[in-house]
Amino acid sequence: MLCRYEIQSCFLLAFLAVTPFFISDAQGQVSPPTRLRYNVVGPDSVQISWKAPKGQFTGYKLLVTPSSGGKTNQLILQSTATKAIIQGLIPDQNYALQIIAFNEDKESKPAQGQFRIKDIERRKDTSKSKVKDPEKTNASKPAPEGSLFTCKTPAIADIVILVDGSWSIGRFNFRLVRLFLENLVSAFNVGSEKTRVGLAQYSGDPRIEWHLNAYGTKEAVLDAVRNLPYKGGNTLTGLALTYILENSFKPEAGARPGVSKIGILITDGKSQDDVIPPAKNLRDAGIELFAIGVKNADINELKEIASEPDSTHVYNVADFNFMHTIVEGLTRTVCSRVEEQEKEIKGTIASLGTPSDLVTSDVTARGFRVSWTHAPGKVEKYRVVYYPTRGGQPEEVVVDGSESTAVLKNLMSLTEYQIAVFAIYSNAASEGLRGTETTLALPMASDLQLYDVSQSSMRVRWNGVLGATGYMILYAPLTEGLAADEKEIKIGETSTDLELDGLLPNTEYTVTVYAMFGEEASDPLTGQETTLPLSPPANLKFSDVGHNSAKLSWDPASKNVNGYRIMYVKTDGTETNEVEVGRVSTHTLKSLAPLTEYTVALFSQYDEGQSEPLTGSFTTKRVPAPQHLEIDEVSTDSFRVSWKPTSSDIAFYRLAWIPLDGGESEEVVIKGGADSHVIEGLLPDTEYEVSLLAVFDDESESEVVAILGATSASATTVPSTVTTTSATSPEPSTAVFRTGVRNLVIDDETTSSLRVTWDISDYSAQQFRVTYLTAEGDRAEEAVRVVMVPGRQNTLLLHPLLPDTEYKVTVTPIYSDGEGVSVSAPGKTLPLSAPRNLRVSDEWYNRLRISWDAPPSATMGYRVVYKPVNTPGPALETFVGDDINTILILNLLSGTEYSVKVFASYSTGFSDALTGVAKTLYLGVTNLDSYQVRLTSLCAQWQLHRHATAYRVVIESLEDGKKQEVNLGGGTPRHCFFELTPGTKYKVSVHTQLQELEGPAVSIMETTLPFPTQPPTTPSTPPPPPTIPPAKEVCKAAKADLAFLVDGSWSIGDDNFNKIINFLYSTVGALDKIGPDGTQVAIIQFSDDPRTEFKLNAYKTKETLLEAIQQIAYKGGNTKTGKAIKHAREILFTGDAGMRRGIPKVLVVITDGRSQDDVNKVSREMQLDGFTFFAIGVADADYSELVNIGSKPSERHVFFVDDFDAFTKIEDELITFVCETASATCPLVVKDGNNFAGFKMMEMFGLVEKEFSSVEGVSMEPGTFNVFPCYRLHKDALVSQPTKYLHPEGLPSDYTITFLFRVLPDTPQEPFALWEILNEAYEPLVGVILDNGGKTLTFFNYDYKGDFQTVTFEGPEIRKIFYGSFHKLHVVISKTTAKIIIDCREVGEKTINAAGNISSDGIEVLGRMVRSRGPRDNSAPLQLQMFDIICATSWANRDKCCELPGLRDEENCPALPHACSCSEANKGPLGPPGPPGGPGVRGAKGHRGDPGPKGPDGPRGEIGVPGPQGPPGPQGPSGLSIQGLPGPPGEKGEKGDLGFPGLQGVPGASGSPGRDGAQGQRGFPGKDGPTGPQGPPGPMGIPGAPGVPGVTGSQGPQGDVGAPGPPGAKGERGERGDLQSQAMVRAVARQVCEQLIQGHMARYNSILNQIPSQSVSTRTIAGPPGEPGRPGAPGPQGEQGSPGMQGFPGSPGQPGRPGERGLPGEKGEKGNPGVGTQGPRGPPGSTGPPGESRTGSPGPPGSPGPRGPAGHTGSPGSAGPAGPPGYCDPSSCAGYGMGGGYGEPTDQDIPVVQLPHNSYQIYDPEDLYDGEQQPYVVHGSYPLPSPYSQSYPSPHLAQPEFTPVQEEMEAVELRSPGISRFARRIAKRSARTPERTKANGKSSSQ
Repeated sequence: MLCRYEIQSCFLLAFLAVTPFFISDAQGQVSPPTRLRYNVVGPDSVQISWKAPKGQFTGYKLLVTPSSGGKTNQLILQSTATKAIIQGLIPDQNYALQIIAFNEDKESKPAQGQFRIKDIERRKDTSKSKVKDPEKTNASKPAPEGSLFTCKTPAIADIVILVDGSWSIGRFNFRLVRLFLENLVSAFNVGSEKTRVGLAQYSGDPRIEWHLNAYGTKEAVLDAVRNLPYKGGNTLTGLALTYILENSFKPEAGARPGVSKIGILITDGKSQDDVIPPAKNLRDAGIELFAIGVKNADINELKEIASEPDSTHVYNVADFNFMHTIVEGLTRTVCSRVEEQEKEIKGTIASLGTPSDLVTSDVTARGFRVSWTHAPGKVEKYRVVYYPTRGGQPEEVVVDGSESTAVLKNLMSLTEYQIAVFAIYSNAASEGLRGTETTLALPMASDLQLYDVSQSSMRVRWNGVLGATGYMILYAPLTEGLAADEKEIKIGETSTDLELDGLLPNTEYTVTVYAMFGEEASDPLTGQETTLPLSPPANLKFSDVGHNSAKLSWDPASKNVNGYRIMYVKTDGTETNEVEVGRVSTHTLKSLAPLTEYTVALFSQYDEGQSEPLTGSFTTKRVPAPQHLEIDEVSTDSFRVSWKPTSSDIAFYRLAWIPLDGGESEEVVIKGGADSHVIEGLLPDTEYEVSLLAVFDDESESEVVAILGATSASATTVPSTVTTTSATSPEPSTAVFRTGVRNLVIDDETTSSLRVTWDISDYSAQQFRVTYLTAEGDRAEEAVRVVMVPGRQNTLLLHPLLPDTEYKVTVTPIYSDGEGVSVSAPGKTLPLSAPRNLRVSDEWYNRLRISWDAPPSATMGYRVVYKPVNTPGPALETFVGDDINTILILNLLSGTEYSVKVFASYSTGFSDALTGVAKTLYLGVTNLDSYQVRLTSLCAQWQLHRHATAYRVVIESLEDGKKQEVNLGGGTPRHCFFELTPGTKYKVSVHTQLQELEGPAVSIMETTLPFPTQPPTTPSTPPPPPTIPPAKEVCKAAKADLAFLVDGSWSIGDDNFNKIINFLYSTVGALDKIGPDGTQVAIIQFSDDPRTEFKLNAYKTKETLLEAIQQIAYKGGNTKTGKAIKHAREILFTGDAGMRRGIPKVLVVITDGRSQDDVNKVSREMQLDGFTFFAIGVADADYSELVNIGSKPSERHVFFVDDFDAFTKIEDELITFVCETASATCPLVVKDGNNFAGFKMMEMFGLVEKEFSSVEGVSMEPGTFNVFPCYRLHKDALVSQPTKYLHPEGLPSDYTITFLFRVLPDTPQEPFALWEILNEAYEPLVGVILDNGGKTLTFFNYDYKGDFQTVTFEGPEIRKIFYGSFHKLHVVISKTTAKIIIDCREVGEKTINAAGNISSDGIEVLGRMVRSRGPRDNSAPLQLQMFDIICATSWANRDKCCELPGLRDEENCPALPHACSCSEANKGPLGPPGPPGGPGVRGAKGHRGDPGPKGPDGPRGEIGVPGPQGPPGPQGPSGLSIQGLPGPPGEKGEKGDLGFPGLQGVPGASGSPGRDGAQGQRGFPGKDGPTGPQGPPGPMGIPGAPGVPGVTGSQGPQGDVGAPGPPGAKGERGERGDLQSQAMVRAVARQVCEQLIQGHMARYNSILNQIPSQSVSTRTIAGPPGEPGRPGAPGPQGEQGSPGMQGFPGSPGQPGRPGERGLPGEKGEKGNPGVGTQGPRGPPGSTGPPGESRTGSPGPPGSPGPRGPAGHTGSPGSAGPAGPPGYCDPSSCAGYGMGGGYGEPTDQDIPVVQLPHNSYQIYDPEDLYDGEQQPYVVHGSYPLPSPYSQSYPSPHLAQPEFTPVQEEMEAVELRSPGISRFARRIAKRSARTPERTKANGKSSSQ
């Protein structure tokens, strides 16, 4: 190695070997070298020589340090060396020299001295001698043991040494500190009854190394000094001084009364905190302080700390090398002061004592009284010191020695204070009498009343507080979006009543009153009240309702109304209109559609907004047709048609006529004012059909009115008659045409009947003939049906008819002399509608309930068919009556899926089936496994079933069929069988029993061990395989992804690299299992570029892995550690390379030098991501860089060795720490700069800024402070993760769950799990449940015995978390207790059993509803800011709740992110001068005076070499977190690039329909075309753009039946058929009835005799209905009816919650900076405890909204009261459940049972998700016992035995002649109820 004089960077040391000199050392200590000499051998070279020590040693350490500062150069010499030459020295530079002999890990005391080349040469020239005795130069040798100063005084002392252990000292210098301490302790007579020595080390936090009473001998203390560990950290000297006062100088720590107290501080730098008050407290306590500064220490600060005089109590040396120079002076001073103090103490010992019996009283919020019993002797004063326990500056009160009490004032409320009372004597102070007391909370106002509420104001009144200086009132609306509009009012202490005005109408306000005591505020008193709404109009009426208009009238609202807004909408929601009018009370709506129901909403308009709506509805009438159509003035070629107009707004008439015997139709348009028209140009003696149609001004058309007329055969014109001449008679005859039927209407449609009504215009008709046939029927195939009715009857019910069939009905009047004109109209029967909305509930192990919605058509009952899906079994069926829509099916198989079909029964047949799938609960054990399999025995174990009462366990030999059977209790999870046959295969089956119910067998196969076979003769032994190192015990459970990063740079060398390989071989060999089920190992070798030697998933066995390690070749190059760490993150720790989720990730970095790139950033980022780093440095490695790489604490993760041979010293410790990290249930993670064992759950669920956008149903919002993000979990987000990725090893036995969350206004009132873990069957294992309705918190888990346990907490502190604010919740779980801490205050603790471990096969979920019934619609909305699980129970006690504004203490909390600090601009104007103060107490010692004038500059020095990189600097103090004003808007940025498309968002809510466009112009009328065939269904259209979401309205009342629709298009006239004789009709009817009765009787016989019905279907034509039977008694009260018709759209509601994340649009232009709104203003002054709030009262119901999409099926309502028993006719007991056949009604027959909390509902996944595969479909139930559990109804066995049928065959109808069939009007059912049916497994809305 070459050195240059100019650079001055190194020394060249040459060694001269001399004859070794060995002498054994019996004592085992290493003696120091002696006779240190110097000789100048060149202008820049000095030869050092010494005498070798006696005894055995292995070498020397030579240390040379420039006295002016600089790097210490060290060299290791062999034991044979006694000389060395140092080159490259500066002639006029002083150097310090040390030579230390060492043997393994023991070192001698140094032989040390100083020299300068010029001085040596000067003495050399003076004496004319070549070599001077170096001991007569500046060198000094270590004095022998006897030459050191020894304190021989008999006085004793308690000495506490406080040592700075910060990073600035360094490990090498810390060795010099140990040597100094050793010399210091050696000077005193140390012993338990002599002088005692204690020691504390400090950096960022102090710690006691040993107390005064820890060691009883000097040798023990010296041994502790030699083994003192180096701490590292920042320099907080003030904190350390307070620490030793409170911990070291205590009787329990060994401090003795009446003994001198000495404190010695050793530090090398300026403190980062204030040292003056702590030092004064120590001195005031009678402790004499000495301060020793080294190197960079602040001399002024040392003088502030030390006792007076400074000349004897303050020491300062330039370097650690010179600390030995002050040992003698320090020990002499300490020794003399101990003697002097003993004399002073003995002089006052008789009168010196401590006060006693500390008592506190008169405790208030601002102070309390302290009393004590006098100390003995003459006490001059008492000094009372007090300070808050949580931190703060100590304060004191001094009273006269005759007093024994003092009042502490101006304290903070609700704060614990530490108190110490000292007795002050003339020349000493006693020990402190200590205690604690907590001040009370400030008294708060009471009896808050909010009254005189109007639309814009309210008054506030409360009871005042004595002593308050005033009151502060805060009020703000609770409406979302307005909550930031908080206002504040301050009033004096005399006012307790005021008015709040300027409020918003119909808005809920929260009002909070604080009692102020100066600047401090009491706890809040809060109330809530809602202002009155704006007055709506009243008494809405409808009149003059026509076919296209209606008149509205109402009573006016308030006199302040500006006008009204009228919204009217078709009830079916297809059209919405609105109009605004002035201050009127009537308005006519026009341009309405005929025969349409309209819903009207009327709003009052005010300056403040609009009122709630007044609603009503009306139905327009049908378009009136012309009346009294008649034909007169008949001639041979014309006749006159006349009519009576029905309205004045008819625009024109369209009159048409056509000959009945064929011909062209003709038409004429007539003005609306006409009432007759003469049709000319007709054919003589021809019958015509004449039709008339009225068209109105709004272009609506009336129905067509038709009449028959004929021209005459001659020219004679007779009114109303046509004269014709007969061909056989010369006499003329007159034919009269009469129109006796008008306004033919067909309504009251059912599936088998139509009602026909008409107006009689001519009462001379004797009869009416009603004929009807299908509109499409062929007369040749189907007979025309004829019914004759009397002439006074104008209505007829036609039945039985075919369902879903159109009929043409003709009514002809019959006169005595012939027939009149016939009138025809079409009608259509209803289809056989199927039931709708099949639901499954009340699932149990052998039963379940199915429910459905009735179809709109009246039914005769329902047929229910069910059959196992995947197991063989017959299809079973049962029938129920038409008033039943639910049935409990019993005697089912456990855990079996059933196909269920429900048919509606009509008189004409059955409807299509409503199909679904239902599944019973599984009654069987899980995780059945065998263990302890022996020759003649084996054992089985299983996971307990939560409802089991017993188990039946059977073992069966599969060879001879022999069985053993045993019955076990429900809590037994295992059983062993004995006396088995060796080598035999057995089947073990476990049947789970629940009372009398037994589930299916769960079985496993296992073979007993065979008889041992005789070993064969041993062949020749092959050579043994290579030895694999055995696994260490600590690594048996290790499971991690472990990567080694090995430095392969040139500085290593081949030999040392082989040592690294051997080290890796030994370390990896200590592991147990290698591969995916154990530890995976990867290795990277790095220099300039990293090289992956092999990846994590490369090797699956230890043997192949160790072989691969031995094949690694040396690389060479420079040292770029940061690049290697980054390479590991990007290449090694990926899924492709084998990285596993949820497994600890560990990196071990081995290097011998400083990295040439940055390592801090990448290692810090990876540690924040959960990686654990171990750093191993060798030789020239930079220790500060290793500390930056390694995880915290450094003592566990950073290792340093002097050379590569020293790897063996750290190998065991490294393996232990690595394996403990890899085996830990809780990984080591970094949070807020601290390391802790636990889980960062927010990251694991993806709730972090970089990942939340990919989590469905989650959005990010501001948290407790704007700089903290929180995440809103929207309704049904159901955020979940597999447990194996989060807690693969389960949960620890003791842990703390920490949440920072907020319950939202739209959070349901039902219980939900804030977090829970479910097993693979989706059964809850452990979790935290919040009941928003009951305001309770519950923790549950399984204990170590497998029993389910819950603890529920309630009370005012628990209720606080439901009031809508952010709260911090700690749930502390230990082996014996569960503790709840809210906002850093403990609120409850309950006893629990130790927990068992969890299964990692399930999932973990956030916000899941307890009563969930599906995978998507079952989670609660909430806001979550923090979620951690910490593997310790003390975490909550250390938390300060700095995230909550009400609890944040700026002095003790870290600075907020991006917080600003105060500046001069923030200061206010100067206040007025205060009153003159009293005389002050004696001040502390003054500061050192100002320095003198600056001296002249010295000559410029030579340029020094660059120094090594220093250790990391101390952390700066946190700034004050005062939120600044928002900045001005920035300039508009340029448009950004187009972003990548994001993930698919969740579809938004369905919008309300848009308004209709303007009506187009009326087109020309087209010709009537023939009706085309029905086309196939078209493809699904493109989804429309979503509209603005409307506010869901309240449910409207059930509407009346709508009027029948207009008749269809006129069909072609059919040929007139011949009338059948009545005898023929009767014959046909008789045949039909006989066939129908035969079919019915066959079915009755099969049911009454319990004969399985063969699927024999008798196809018949439905016969006429029988006579009605007697009515039954009233049945039980039915279930809730179907919903009413859709309500009206509401007025714009309050803003909805943010939608879930949608598709990202193109990147927009850069916007202006947002201006955040300032949070609600809190009370001024010191931070008070968190305020309470309560949930706001529910807002008024919204106005009716547009029709929403079909909702999921709700829970069935509660059971109605049972009615009186119905009448049972024995002949009707096989009917449809009308009271017969099933026994007396019970609670389980018809009424719906409320779903218990531990049940779930099964849906077809395709119903809910359109085939999208979900992670899981059904969540399981909560085990019993549970705070939400409810017992299931006991099985009811009195049910019908269901008859097997072949389900594919058609079933015939059953009707009992003794049962009355109820005819229902359609109006009794709402056809608008959302319905769902299933077809081919898909769901659709009908």
